Amino acid sequence: MKKTPKASSSTAAKRKASRKAGSASRPASAPSARLAALAPKRSAGGHDVPADAKATIRRLKSQLAEARARITELEASADTDFLLGIFNRRGFERELQRAIAYIRRYHAGGALIVLDVDRLKPINDAFGHAAGDAVLKAVVAALLRHVRASDLIGRLGGDEFALLLWNLSETDAKAKAASLEETIDGLTFTFRGHAITAGASAGVAVLGPHSDAETALEQADSAMYVRKAQRRRG
Repeated sequence: MKKTPKASSSTAAKRKASRKAGSASRPASAPSARLAALAPKRSAGGHDVPADAKATIRRLKSQLAEARARITELEASADTDFLLGIFNRRGFERELQRAIAYIRRYHAGGALIVLDVDRLKPINDAFGHAAGDAVLKAVVAALLRHVRASDLIGRLGGDEFALLLWNLSETDAKAKAASLEETIDGLTFTFRGHAITAGASAGVAVLGPHSDAETALEQADSAMYVRKAQRRRG
């Protein structure tokens, strides 16, 4: 029997190269093509970035800025008396606590005055709450004219106010309280053709390194009621 001659080494090499070329020229399978189409586009830096990323970032930044502005607005309104534009009790007590912490740390001083507007209820009863509101606004305006920019005023509620005055001795604080009483006593109002006066009684508590907000408010409030009783007898 005749043997079939073996292919030469050069022929075998050509066949192998032909198979590789055919394999390389075949198109990618359908699943591979779909996966390639779904893959996210890459930026020049090689990071995956959605086409609308910049627009989304701008929108989210705008929403964040609006939310922060709203938070600031709500925080301010929570600490402010809506009618008078000064601290309410919550805001004033917070600032008083901060002031006392400063006094303790730096051995500073100050005074707390609690002031109650006299005869506000009869004014409300006779002329309505709009008249009472006008009296309160005039009282606050008078107080603001007689304190420094660094001092603080708050409405504790109803017709009661508090003032935090920096660097005053007890003697100076009592003199200031008397001056504020005199100023408010001198205010006059006209409602429905009637001239009305209000008045005020003020009590003082001195602030020092050992003070705390709650006790100081109680002391000034008690002193105010003592003063109110004195004015009624006088």
